[in-house]
Amino acid sequence: MKNKKWLVMMMVATVVAFSFGIVYKKAPTNQFLGIMNGREPLPIPPLLEDKNPASGQATFHLQAQKSTTSFLKGMETETYGYNGNYLGPVIKVRKGDQVSMKVKNELGDEQTTVHWHGLEVPGDADGGPHQPINPGEVWSPQFTIDQQAATIWYHPHQLHKTGEQVYKGLAGLFYIEDEVSDRLNIPKDYGKNDFPIVIQDKQLTDNGDIPYQLDMMDLMHGIQGNTILVNGAIDPYLEVPKGKVRLRLLNGSNARIYKFTLNDDRPFWQIGSDGGFLEKPVKMNKIILGPAERAEIIVDFGNDKVGQTIDLVDQEKNVMSFVVKDEVAKKTEIPSKLTDIERIDPADVTTTRSFTLQGMGPMVNINGKQMDMNRIDEEVPFDGTEIWEIKNSGMNHMMGRREMNGPNGMMGGRGMSGPHPFHIHGVQFQVLERNGTVPPANEQGWKDTVLLFPNEEVKVIAQFKQKGTFMYHCHILEHEDAGMMGQFQVSD
Repeated sequence: MKNKKWLVMMMVATVVAFSFGIVYKKAPTNQFLGIMNGREPLPIPPLLEDKNPASGQATFHLQAQKSTTSFLKGMETETYGYNGNYLGPVIKVRKGDQVSMKVKNELGDEQTTVHWHGLEVPGDADGGPHQPINPGEVWSPQFTIDQQAATIWYHPHQLHKTGEQVYKGLAGLFYIEDEVSDRLNIPKDYGKNDFPIVIQDKQLTDNGDIPYQLDMMDLMHGIQGNTILVNGAIDPYLEVPKGKVRLRLLNGSNARIYKFTLNDDRPFWQIGSDGGFLEKPVKMNKIILGPAERAEIIVDFGNDKVGQTIDLVDQEKNVMSFVVKDEVAKKTEIPSKLTDIERIDPADVTTTRSFTLQGMGPMVNINGKQMDMNRIDEEVPFDGTEIWEIKNSGMNHMMGRREMNGPNGMMGGRGMSGPHPFHIHGVQFQVLERNGTVPPANEQGWKDTVLLFPNEEVKVIAQFKQKGTFMYHCHILEHEDAGMMGQFQVSD
């Protein structure tokens, strides 16, 4: 009865809100508007990399800890971070490395985990809810890097607490390099022409806090903030050399979907998606990223004047600025070809599974079931090849759907259930179809998260090469925490 009452309340609230044109985005504070006069440079996370790459052995230490951060000048708020006050270092490894992680939980009295999002590792090293780290304890997973060069990331995956812990700052990027990335003459000098860009939104209060307090709309659609942060800074600027610059974009928000453009509508080239390089660069002037999705893009500032400012924009809202400095970038190129992607053959498929994402608020579910740690929802054979058909049931008769327009589409209404980014642990997959047609060019590489707007259907194919228990779920973190998640077991 309680769930039915919640559902009725939320449906009524949604209908009323859309009828009166209400936008579920709280107004910015006066302090936020004022800080635009004192912009700060983009913070660049420290880089952790193997000190002896020839050995093939790499050990990294992470500490999840509480601290404070000043998002508004002179105002401190409690945040979480890895090895620091907010976010974490960029971890850099090579394909073939034997990696040892030492992760210590210094969050006080709460458990946490660290999930290597996009990494193909055994289930007991995946860092999902089955690997909790108790306060004061150290988790020491070991695994081999056995996948192509890519920009992946890490974040907590604590049962029912993922949204809060990520929102407070626990996240970081994880780079894999290989012989292909070595060979390509693309920007690759960290912090000089190759930059990590972690984009998040927060509900910033007048006193500079980012409290994680969910209201009814947050439960329905995921928390939506009034302030965008880039690497933990509000509307920062980045000095870039004249020439080509590589940006590794991560949508690290709990729920927000971004449509990025440059304010002068100049083109850029996408060279990579979640799981690595595309076969060839895709020229575009806008890109949509759902929560957890990544994109590597190259922007050419070679013809800009010194001091010229170019803005990265999300639907007319400034995210950050690039300021061209009096320095010529190392000569690089946008290759006509990046890599060869071995296509998974649908003829090898032995099983096709269907997943329907549906419900709203506390009733979100997949195939009518909510997460149960004691239940395995799907049994997947080791080394099997499968097609997963994923559908966002939508309930979207009121608000319309995304209308495709070129390689990325245009965003439409959120619908009563809204968009759902679907993530599968332990694998990188290939998108076979989007709404019955060939996916856009920038979705034809390796992916681990795919965004579905209401009433959309996506068909993906994957080979399951790691054994263990893994999650599949909506990556709107409030939906995940509410139960929009299932488990699959990979075994002989």
